[in-house]
Amino acid sequence: MNDKLQLPHLDYAALSPMLILFGVACVGVLVEGFVPRRFRHTVQLSLSLLGMVAALVMVINQGSKEVLTAHTAVAIDKPGLFLSASVIVLGIVSLLLIGERTLETGGAFVAQAAVTANTDADRDQATRTAGATEVFPLAMFAFGGMLLFCTANDLLVMFVALEVFSLPLYLLCALARRRRLLSQEAALKYFLLGSFASAFFLFGIALIYGYAGQVDFKAIDTAIQNSANDDILLYIGLAMLSIGLLFKAAAVPFHVWTPDVYQGAPTPVTALMAACTKVAAFGGLLRLVNVGFSRTEWALQDVLGTVAVITMLVGAILAVTQTDIKRLLAYSSIANAGYLLVGVLAFSKGVSSSMFYLVAYGFTVLAAFAVVTLVRDADGEATHLSRWAGLGKRSPLYATLFTFILLAFAGLPLTSGFTAKFGVFASAIDAGQTWLVIAGVVSSAILAFPYLRVVVMMWLSEPGETTPAVSIPGAMTAAALVIGTVATLVLGVAPSVLLDATEHAGAFFGK
Repeated sequence: MNDKLQLPHLDYAALSPMLILFGVACVGVLVEGFVPRRFRHTVQLSLSLLGMVAALVMVINQGSKEVLTAHTAVAIDKPGLFLSASVIVLGIVSLLLIGERTLETGGAFVAQAAVTANTDADRDQATRTAGATEVFPLAMFAFGGMLLFCTANDLLVMFVALEVFSLPLYLLCALARRRRLLSQEAALKYFLLGSFASAFFLFGIALIYGYAGQVDFKAIDTAIQNSANDDILLYIGLAMLSIGLLFKAAAVPFHVWTPDVYQGAPTPVTALMAACTKVAAFGGLLRLVNVGFSRTEWALQDVLGTVAVITMLVGAILAVTQTDIKRLLAYSSIANAGYLLVGVLAFSKGVSSSMFYLVAYGFTVLAAFAVVTLVRDADGEATHLSRWAGLGKRSPLYATLFTFILLAFAGLPLTSGFTAKFGVFASAIDAGQTWLVIAGVVSSAILAFPYLRVVVMMWLSEPGETTPAVSIPGAMTAAALVIGTVATLVLGVAPSVLLDATEHAGAFFGK
């Protein structure tokens, strides 16, 4: 046999953003091994931010490039580039929160991950020892995986990308400096449930391969039109793929991990997951629905529509009962996943509005968690809602900022939340999905109640002895808070620039 293995052509320029992030992550691992401990934080933070900026420059440099590379496994197209840029920009803001070290000694992360919780060594590291810097290469691996996930044009590559960005997040959730047992419990729940979701996703790939004989999206789309195989393989496989994606998106009934993980993980990691993971999850879902399975619209509408309605209502109703601010934001995230599913179900008409929603929500939720990191006492962050009573009189500036953020979550005019919801609902109506919009409006009305309850508690209650102080933010937390708040305001008052960008980036390769 003289046949030689033909390696697929790789367009390194097109792949350069994710290659830069993976390269920086590998260099970060070497930094952990060879750079003295006292210099690691500065080196790792600088290296990570420079890598993210370099990746963003390469994304922008590609402009409107459309190319399939690695054979047909990766599609660098307009939506892929926009989603990649979104992950990078939101990732830079989340890195500012991760890199903060002035709010408490050593930052939000444990000094040594293997230290036993509630021991003398654990209490000592919580008060004196500098936090671990392994979080930076882990975060960079996660960001690189998210970029690959947004541009994956092949189910196997999508699965690899899913694992690449999920595994670092499982570890990051366990690295909280305080409340170690809660953090470890959150990480274990996330890992176990994530493993089940990945298994469903992989089994779904096997069934789709059995139906189509290929795993790249174009071949699947062609097979749906021409294949004589039994459609039962297609629909069961698609259902299993959806389980894996809806788990990452925190949609009901695959949402049960979200409140515990949001509460137990270090708050900067929670912010990263709330903003960046949602962009990656819905970016992959949009590509899957609009490229690989566009011919199954009629089958997806009723099933995913029901999931969207239940997600919106469950997230809104259970948010009303929460007494912890991080769990409240978790159920808010679940409800917002439902609103994004409304955009997904508008299919090609909802791609641009969904991408706008992802960016707008990402900036707002990063600003929200930046404020959460500031409300603290001697034991760390004070997240119980009763502790926030009277905060408006004790710290009117940050209470005002948080009020504005909550009003944006509620979708009030002149905020990015209103513009984003209006765009998603309008695209759904244009696609004939009026029933989803009605459910969305009802759930939005319900969800406004817990937001307004927090506002009333902050401004109309008297500060008590247990009302914590609001710490003076360090430069990086202040920058993250300002960026998130300003973006929330600008995208509500003058959203035309981002709207034009999403309209320009609204068509997938070959569509």
